Amino acid sequence: MRDYEVVYIFDSALEESAVNEKLDRYHALVADGSDGQITAVDHWGRRQLAYAIDDHQNGYYVVTHVSTEADRLPEFERLLKLDDDLLRYLVVVNEGDLSTSPAPVVEESSEAENDEER
Repeated sequence: MRDYEVVYIFDSALEESAVNEKLDRYHALVADGSDGQITAVDHWGRRQLAYAIDDHQNGYYVVTHVSTEADRLPEFERLLKLDDDLLRYLVVVNEGDLSTSPAPVVEESSEAENDEER
């Protein structure tokens, strides 16, 4: 079983109750029974899109964390593609926080030192 993050962008004309109905239907596919579960659902609400999608300037964003088997994803994505109220979606594997090393400290040199080097 793997952890996934799903980002949905719905048509902003949809009411929140309609969005929740759609989410319940989608999540039933990936979290049905003991094979999977929805670990978090975060409604970001209506936001302006970075660019127009099918003449839509705004969208209703929802981010969901899902724990499920990979073999459930093809049918899940097929259902997402068929929904006309869903402008865009993205499913990615959630592997936790990225470990990053701190950025190296760059010492600033004065302009006089730069002039001498030239």
